[in-house]
Amino acid sequence: MLASYLDAALEHAHYEIIEDEDAYWGEITGLQGVWARHATLEGCRRELREALSDWVAVRLRLNLDIPPMAGIDLSLISQVMPA
Repeated sequence: MLASYLDAALEHAHYEIIEDEDAYWGEITGLQGVWARHATLEGCRRELREALSDWVAVRLRLNLDIPPMAGIDLSLISQVMPA
């Protein structure tokens, strides 16, 4: 379920080239604070997935809302996890 959520969220990723820095910027629409910057597009994608994974882990641990993606609702995980 978690891997499917990460994949679905990454479908909403938006990437841009920062020309004056020769770098790529990526973020996921609707998930505040989930972003990455790297010299290569592939590196940016890897870092964005890691940022997303960390973001989800923190929100689950703190019992914060996580918006559903592609019908996947991670709030079901937090209901099962002990506090």
